[in-house]
Amino acid sequence: MFSLSKVVRPHIFTLTPYSSARDEYSGKEGTFLDANENPFGSVISGNYNRYPDPYQWAVKEKLGEIKSVRPTQIFLGNGSDEAIDLVIRACCEPQQDNILILPPTYGMYKVCADVQNIAVKQVTLTLDFQVDTKKVLETADAHTKIIWICSPNNPSGNIIERSSILHILDNFTTGLVVVDEAYIDFASEDSFTKLLDKYPNLVVMQTFSKAWGLAALRLGMAFASEEFIKILNKIKYPYNLNGVTQKLLYTALGKVEKKDKFVTQILKERGRLHKKLSDLSIVKHIFPSDSNQLLVKFIDANTVFQNLIEQKIITRLRSNVILCEDCIRISVGTKKENDLLLKALRKY
Repeated sequence: MFSLSKVVRPHIFTLTPYSSARDEYSGKEGTFLDANENPFGSVISGNYNRYPDPYQWAVKEKLGEIKSVRPTQIFLGNGSDEAIDLVIRACCEPQQDNILILPPTYGMYKVCADVQNIAVKQVTLTLDFQVDTKKVLETADAHTKIIWICSPNNPSGNIIERSSILHILDNFTTGLVVVDEAYIDFASEDSFTKLLDKYPNLVVMQTFSKAWGLAALRLGMAFASEEFIKILNKIKYPYNLNGVTQKLLYTALGKVEKKDKFVTQILKERGRLHKKLSDLSIVKHIFPSDSNQLLVKFIDANTVFQNLIEQKIITRLRSNVILCEDCIRISVGTKKENDLLLKALRKY
């Protein structure tokens, strides 16, 4: 039986958080003499002299409707990286607990753990970039607080089999299972956010950096039980999302159709790029993708990568990553950008 009180660090679970001025009064109307703000305005055009909503409720109400979750099940942060860092900080005792990751995967899980002096266990994905659930559950021990599953995976781009994730959720009840869905908008599978009420040990992460085209704003989402979201809100910085970002995000959430159009265009280009790359003699294999990237194995990836750099075509060399020998990760660009890439590769 899962118990959050046994997963979260005891002192965090009982922590009294900082109470900001906007915690004590959340109304929009009034004479505000409580937060030591500049009452005359800002030195630049626009009104930025008042602190923003520390919990972003207007945004969460709108986002909750889109994602079919309750606003109280949502955490918003400065990119998914803030949520990753806070989840580890909330649950793991330094030099005592550990997290479990499934390489090749997103590098920040390990970096955040390393910064906080948390041990990292690793179970390599299978050759087709799927999860060996038996080995994962055998490797997790009494001090494993979090299992991280990136699906669709980065850098391979593929969705992780749903049955594997469900099996881990059903059998790992002494810690959290985090499903990082940064690329879920490009996949045909349903989001695991639909299962939040069934699995109290589930945390789902998503981002506005990919399909929504808001990478410069640094906006990440975490979805979890209301109880765990309260824990994250306890330990985040009081005003972690600035007012300008909240306003822009609120506007963006009214443009779901435009986001969906972007996704359609990217998927179309992904299919075309896959086909054209397959015709090249220097390409050995293209891995199946459920995201906006293609992991491509070349005959000599290092030389190909450097040749592209010389032509100011920037891709991501992944040869030094486990299971990715001689591989380059290519983000799907516009038709024009993809044509430039293909022209350079044909010339090479």
